[in-house]
Amino acid sequence: MAKALLGKLWFRVLLGLLLGIAFGFLVGPLTANSPLGIDGKTFLTTYIKPIGTVFINLIKMVIVPLIFFSLVSGIISMTNAEAFKRIGLKAVGAYLMTGAFAVCIGLIFAQVFHPGMGVDLSVLQSVAGNTHAAPTPPKDVNVIDILVNTIPPNVIKAMAEDNILQVVVFAIFVGVTLNKLGPKVQNLVEWCKSVAFLVFRLIETIVRFSPYGVFALTAWMVGTQGVDILIALFKLVCVVIGALMTQYILFGLMIVIFARLSPLPFYRKMLEPQLLAFSTSSSKATLSTAMRVVNERIGVSKSSTAFVLPLGASINMDGTAIYLGITALFFSQAYGIPLDAHHYFILILTATLGSIGAAGIPSGSLFMMGMVFTSVGLPLDGIALIAGIDRILDMMRTTVNITGDSVITLLVDKSEGTFDRALYQDMER
Repeated sequence: MAKALLGKLWFRVLLGLLLGIAFGFLVGPLTANSPLGIDGKTFLTTYIKPIGTVFINLIKMVIVPLIFFSLVSGIISMTNAEAFKRIGLKAVGAYLMTGAFAVCIGLIFAQVFHPGMGVDLSVLQSVAGNTHAAPTPPKDVNVIDILVNTIPPNVIKAMAEDNILQVVVFAIFVGVTLNKLGPKVQNLVEWCKSVAFLVFRLIETIVRFSPYGVFALTAWMVGTQGVDILIALFKLVCVVIGALMTQYILFGLMIVIFARLSPLPFYRKMLEPQLLAFSTSSSKATLSTAMRVVNERIGVSKSSTAFVLPLGASINMDGTAIYLGITALFFSQAYGIPLDAHHYFILILTATLGSIGAAGIPSGSLFMMGMVFTSVGLPLDGIALIAGIDRILDMMRTTVNITGDSVITLLVDKSEGTFDRALYQDMER
């Protein structure tokens, strides 16, 4: 049993978190006069923190190639024009709207409950070598400036300087153009898909290092700041859970408003895929079960189930969108970096895109967190710390994700007139 658990990444990350807490509490209070003859905080900073620094730098290393090639690969995969006509446009539009709305829920919760207020993360400024200057607030610009600056005058410079919006715009242009050129650039299309595959494999390799990064930064943070950082993380977990539960309830409200149906049959019949999503933390692993329940018990037609639900599992991550919004404001508050209205606009845009990009990527939220933070000038230094609690929240995020996919599938099918209302209301099925 123990060997089987040690083979699971989530358990190793959780173990790294717990061992890091214990190690930090044990070593941090030591002084040079202790029996071991060492200063605990100096030991943690000199020998343990660099392990976390390596993990942070590995995440930074793949952010730009991940964003660029995952977007290009996704766009050039949309070759079936018929599938993206009426039903496809409805589904994609609904998924994008719910994703943006989910980010707003996360931002509202973070603004109301202030999970990062009073948290001292100044010590993290040096985790990746940022020892010479404190984080500075993003430059004040208006909406026109934002729109103008999304077009990169120098693509290489945009990538080198982590200008994520410009990278996103360039990736969209490249993907759309490749699609229009068709067979003429088939070799280039295959090359982009191969590079995207390579980037995903790089991420899998980096993720295997996460238990050590989590251990190192958790031990360092706890050893230098004590119990305060644990209280801050607990508060963050509570705020995220509250926002996810709110989104879960709002899905039922969507069924009432847009489908004119009671949400109770939906919630009751979705219990099986929801429990599977919670236990596996994988929308893809839950997809086949969700498709069977949505079609055979909820009453959605086979055609909508076969197209809209898998599409949602690929591009719709409402739980992740909420999570990205809350963590962005958590670090904004903790570092004392003020964000204005246009920064919130950028957060909504990048977190929506980030939740799409995180679909199907192991621990994708951590890498998309880097994209979101970079877009508004927030340091990436606390991501490894968040990784310690990521698995706990991932179970709830995945449950919200698969529920949202199923709700949109129901609503699209209802609008097409192919929904089986009698089957939906039959509580015996």
